[in-house]
Amino acid sequence: MKYWLMKSEPETWSWEQQVETGEEGEGWDGVRNHQASNFMKEMKLGDQVFFYHSGKTREIVGIVEVCKEYHPDPTDITGRFGMVSVKALKTVQMPVSLKMIKSDPRLSELALIKQSRLSVMPIPEDAWHIILGMAK
Repeated sequence: MKYWLMKSEPETWSWEQQVETGEEGEGWDGVRNHQASNFMKEMKLGDQVFFYHSGKTREIVGIVEVCKEYHPDPTDITGRFGMVSVKALKTVQMPVSLKMIKSDPRLSELALIKQSRLSVMPIPEDAWHIILGMAK
């Protein structure tokens, strides 16, 4: 299993909306960055993903699981980009802010810090467990 982080602006797609999709999950559409798209191509069923609210709040608010591997994104009229589908697993007990992540030197190499505009990124297993600890 691999670990990931996906960003969404809560005004566009919120954690609450994700939870409401239930077991069926929801397609993570609209990704048009090639690097982020390539990361989604690597995702496998059962991989776990931090759900990160970008924009004003900038915090991890939940954990989702990949429930459908890379498939066509119907919002891309060019047919070049795809998406994965994810379902909500759990709300984190304590949201983990970007400020908290930046304050931990063990997390200084995360793409979340180094490539702040990237919307889909891998999270190394050790960093995953550190962040889970922050979320209690």
